[in-house]
Amino acid sequence: MAFETIEFSVENGAARLTLNRPDRLNSFTVLMHGEIAEALTKVESDKSVRMLFITGAGRGFCAGQDLNDRAVAPGSAPDLGQSVEQRYNPLIRRLTSLPMPVVCAVNGVAAGAGASLAFAADIVIAARSAKFIMSFANIGLVPDSGSSWALPRLAGQARALGLALTGDPLPAETAAEWGLIWKCVDDEKLVEESNALILKFAAAPTRGLAETKKLIRTAFTRPLDEQLDLERDRMRELGRSDDYREGVDAFLNKRKPTFKGR
Repeated sequence: MAFETIEFSVENGAARLTLNRPDRLNSFTVLMHGEIAEALTKVESDKSVRMLFITGAGRGFCAGQDLNDRAVAPGSAPDLGQSVEQRYNPLIRRLTSLPMPVVCAVNGVAAGAGASLAFAADIVIAARSAKFIMSFANIGLVPDSGSSWALPRLAGQARALGLALTGDPLPAETAAEWGLIWKCVDDEKLVEESNALILKFAAAPTRGLAETKKLIRTAFTRPLDEQLDLERDRMRELGRSDDYREGVDAFLNKRKPTFKGR
């Protein structure tokens, strides 16, 4: 699939999506949104895909919205809510509901909607030099693309308010300490660590991971008793799967399992 603003490929169970506007720190445009949406349709429809990996080209991950693509004329009042509703919200909803792990490697600055995009992934690994910036405050806006939902859940209200109101950069190492991301690694180790995760999830029992993702992502909406019932139901269903039988047989026979995934 040929794109102008992203790179996308599917190989050996892994879909790789690279934001590819390095001269603009991979900031979002209408075209990029459309191309990402097209790539996600491929991910959703291709039964061979068992994980999605997202990163950025060049020295940054994503600087958020490209303001050159959303120029504001003097005296005008653009409907930013329409942009959020038509492009950003569908992107976050699709990523968080994908029935597979979504891994994000943050290779540089992740600002505004770029940070929100990273926080929407299931596992985020960041280079030590990377920074997360809630830059909305600097232009008189509120955090969007789900970050006002994710930040207090991941880091707590005090830290979420500090990040959102000041717009101060948060180093990747601190983001890991606060629980905003999975891991911070040395810059030269980012590709190696990312590839290890890609290989792991591309050969994993995807169906079980998808149900785990769903249970954890929706847990805050339910009381414990309801969550216990859902765990029971998913265990009953997955216990009848080929992957469960394969996993147990491999464990008992001390061999590496071969999972079929979805």
